[in-house]
Amino acid sequence: MNCRHCNQVLEYKFLDLGFMPPSNAYLSSEELNKPELTFPLRLFVCCNCWLVQTDDYTSAEDLFTDKYAYFSSVSKQWLIHAEKYVESITREIGLTKNSFVVEVASNDGYLLKNFVAKKIPCLGIEPTASTADKAEEQEIPVCREFFGKELALQLKKEGKSADLIIGNNVFAHVPDINDFSEGMKILLKESGTITLEFPHLMELLKNKQFDTVYHEHFSYLLLFTVNKIFKNAGLKIWNVDILETHGGSLRVYGCHLDCQREVSPVVNKIILEEEQLGLHDLDTYNSFQEHVNNIKNDFLDFLIEQKKNGKRISAYGAAAKGNTLLNYAGVKSDLITCVYDAAPAKQGNYLPGSHIPILHPDEIDNDQPDFLIILPWNISSEIIQQLQSVNDWGCKFVTAIPDIKVI
Repeated sequence: MNCRHCNQVLEYKFLDLGFMPPSNAYLSSEELNKPELTFPLRLFVCCNCWLVQTDDYTSAEDLFTDKYAYFSSVSKQWLIHAEKYVESITREIGLTKNSFVVEVASNDGYLLKNFVAKKIPCLGIEPTASTADKAEEQEIPVCREFFGKELALQLKKEGKSADLIIGNNVFAHVPDINDFSEGMKILLKESGTITLEFPHLMELLKNKQFDTVYHEHFSYLLLFTVNKIFKNAGLKIWNVDILETHGGSLRVYGCHLDCQREVSPVVNKIILEEEQLGLHDLDTYNSFQEHVNNIKNDFLDFLIEQKKNGKRISAYGAAAKGNTLLNYAGVKSDLITCVYDAAPAKQGNYLPGSHIPILHPDEIDNDQPDFLIILPWNISSEIIQQLQSVNDWGCKFVTAIPDIKVI
């Protein structure tokens, strides 16, 4: 297997989570009696450009199907994040009713609806029918295809070149990251701006966030690596925001390589920090598996101890990251009875691999668990605030990453 960016042969595997089903492949009750497809979930690091990537076993078409059940609008925190971004970027680059905005992986319209409200023309690119349908219900135009050079050329030919290209948590989801980047170059107007948000590999390694590894994430990114990918495509990064989303993310601002925008000092500052933390050193990656195994073992010890004490344990948030944790630990419904989730598309179904049932959050008051494992720990404060009623019977919240924490 070769690096998806620089094509160097990959020799260094530093994380092996075994075989798992895709993290968003939720099952109906009928599907529980059928064979379940699993793929190896392993991470390799390229010692040339330091791109981290999964095995070449799954395709985007296998993962982002019409049944894809991730809806961005479920999280109020994420909606606020999107609204604030639209306000700031509109001011910063002077978007008007004569501008054109394209969001790649526009999901259910969580972000573009803010541009629609401002009457700024926009287009969402979203291949999954379930989320695209929701966006179109809000009068957001949607192109239901995967983005790359071919689609970019088609849109440019149609006169749909962009003043702003947005990609929130999609750059890591594309199997051909070079083709995607070259597509942005093609679609971007001469004075246009690109903003991409992605989880920062530095935070994943520092805080042992192995549950953010799943098949839908083809790549795990340092700013050093993204800077190389951009330059290779004829683009440059001129600014970076450090975000708290998804356990620690970056928002990069890009433009054409020959654009006169000055590069902010923060770009090189972050790249230098990555190197100083050992992220260009194989030893840093080679020690990661042991940390992951310790987290898994501590999580299992906690669940088994509470079960022996007669405690009832449930979970909240049928998130992809939760499925990675549960499936690597081998947890089934004997240890965690159910998971509650606010997304209607998930309710009544079962988690992939563990087959734990997904229930409406209204069931929490009826079940009255003693412990509630928060699987999407990145929005734990939002969840705890929403579920204050569990204090009535003494239920405690628990997060497992980077270590067991009882709240």
